[in-house]
Amino acid sequence: MNDMTIDHPNVVLDKLLAKGGRSHRRAKLTAMHEICRRHHESGSCDFSLPTIGRLAEADGILKGRVLYNVQSADYRMLVSAWATLVGRPLPRASKPLASHDYLMRIHDPAIRSIMQTIIGERDKLKAEVNLLKSNTQVVVDRRPVGVRVTGAAMLPGTIFGHNEQLTPSEREALQKAVSVDHLDKQGLREGTHGEILNERGRMVFDIDFARAIRKVLGN
Repeated sequence: MNDMTIDHPNVVLDKLLAKGGRSHRRAKLTAMHEICRRHHESGSCDFSLPTIGRLAEADGILKGRVLYNVQSADYRMLVSAWATLVGRPLPRASKPLASHDYLMRIHDPAIRSIMQTIIGERDKLKAEVNLLKSNTQVVVDRRPVGVRVTGAAMLPGTIFGHNEQLTPSEREALQKAVSVDHLDKQGLREGTHGEILNERGRMVFDIDFARAIRKVLGN
């Protein structure tokens, strides 16, 4: 049966129709052949199963996901003949990814698009996690960015030296950032451990945030 994929699509269709079967199947094969012909005449070289599946679904011939079923081997063979005609044969391993198979089961295009975005984000995060796992040693530098320490040797945890003082406006800004009135106007509040929470109780700034600012201010 592999020799059929090197034939012209018209020949492949004739051979598939000659196998007999129900008239419904023969009509769908003919309609699929017509879709591929129009797609070819449009100048497109993309005869991948997702693309042809979308065209077939748009014409109401069949659902795109049906092309991946075992019973749809004849449809795939016909599409492969057209792909070979334009010089881009389908890959041998035509089995789709599990995520793609799942997406094709979703009938609503809007929900399918949302799920495709979510799966893409998941795959991106998984790749980043795998990259982190490949590093056996990770150095985390949590020192404040842009703060200069001058003068004598500083004790661990010291942020400002004797020669590095806050300006009045800088001190006022920090005081305002943890003031009860300002936080309340912004819909925020300070938690019991110095964290800053929003109206829903979700943490906006980590534990000890307010305490750290007061420590810098010397309060």
